[in-house]
Amino acid sequence: MSATDGLTIGMEVIDTGATLSVPVGGATLGRIFNVLGEPVDNLGLVDTRTTSPIHKFAPAFIQLDTKLSIFEIGIKVVDLLAPYRRGGKIKLFGRARVGKTVLIMELINNIAKAHGGISIFGGLGEWNREGNYLYMEMKESGVINEQNLAKSKVALVYGQMNEPPRAPGSEVSALLGRMPSAVGYQLTIITEMSTLQERIASTNEGSITSIQAVYVPANDLTDLASATTFAHLNATTVLSRGLAAKGIYPAVDLLDSTSTMPQPRIVGEEHYETIPRVKQTLQRYKELQDIIAILGLDKLSEEDRLTIARVQKFERFLSQPFFVAKVFTSTPGKYVGLAETIRGFKLILSEELDEVKEIILSTNSGQIGVLPIHVPIATVVDIGILRIRLNDQWLTMALMGSFARIGNNEITILVNDAEKGSDIDPQEAQQALEIAKANLRKAEGKRQTIEANLALRWARTRVEAINVIS
Repeated sequence: MSATDGLTIGMEVIDTGATLSVPVGGATLGRIFNVLGEPVDNLGLVDTRTTSPIHKFAPAFIQLDTKLSIFEIGIKVVDLLAPYRRGGKIKLFGRARVGKTVLIMELINNIAKAHGGISIFGGLGEWNREGNYLYMEMKESGVINEQNLAKSKVALVYGQMNEPPRAPGSEVSALLGRMPSAVGYQLTIITEMSTLQERIASTNEGSITSIQAVYVPANDLTDLASATTFAHLNATTVLSRGLAAKGIYPAVDLLDSTSTMPQPRIVGEEHYETIPRVKQTLQRYKELQDIIAILGLDKLSEEDRLTIARVQKFERFLSQPFFVAKVFTSTPGKYVGLAETIRGFKLILSEELDEVKEIILSTNSGQIGVLPIHVPIATVVDIGILRIRLNDQWLTMALMGSFARIGNNEITILVNDAEKGSDIDPQEAQQALEIAKANLRKAEGKRQTIEANLALRWARTRVEAINVIS
């Protein structure tokens, strides 16, 4: 289990009869360990008076807690549409840069504050820099308290960081002369995965809820490592790059995320009846996307326009500020109870908010929706399109970054640069876009890359202002 330097053939080996044990308890909070239970964060030794073997018998059947209950985590989109089971197993899907790390840290924070729970983060097959990046982010967000480690909410265990988990298994299979299965996985992977998953259980004394962020090679959900986990899952949370691109966080895909918990006897009649109504509206919106792209909003029926307006309200209602993201966005976090979430969704599904007009601002920290009688707010507005109605006609403008001030039921926007879509020469705008792309490819150094990226976004916005469909 460690370095083999200095070992020679014929050396005496003594069997101690003991199993591999690791330190447990409050002394492990805020620390980083390897799989042997040895601290690797250069913060000194850990109190090892209390240890536990890594291989233990599963709890007896009579000790298991068979009561089904949802695990409220204070994140609206998850609690409503794909609730987690207390003591269950959840899989987290997501490509790069969609907010997996922030979501995991928020779960750790909410579990500690709302439920008094403790989290163990296990990293396997990740790059060293990713493990270090996660550790630094946890310290910045307060999940790990550097001043008082005992107040930390998580302990970290990092396994072999330079190879994926399948590598050791396939190597042992090769040494034993066993034929590997598809994509090089060992034949025993299903058994090994089942042993691990079934060990995660709730007893009369407490529960272990497992949230697994599994790497999916090339987005292939049929990959053996991913597919073997499906039979054990109670819920899946899928993060969408499309929502992340809009600046809506958490970027949870409402239709692809699933859960086995939405049953009347578990979640209650009100919650159970709200879910299909929401998903039906979302599915209709998804079907309308192709029609909108080809014909525009003007060709839709009044009912379909209403559906689109409701879904846009859904998306912004489901976004919420995270406690752990306050250091990045300066917006205080919010824990939202399930009852409040259900009430908000039912309000949007009813006709009460259909006539309420909403203005969408793309800020440097994501999109925000502004309704009448909005609280006073000032924010930086990102590069993008502005559409305003003047004299019963829509005017489209490209904005090169601006500052918005909301107050007294008015919005004032101060811009760095702005061009009417009707004043932009299409040929010149397209040429400027090609030049911006070429400049980005030739950019050297951080400063040049940032400047080239801004120029490219401005060029794309000018082209978009000409080609706005609706």
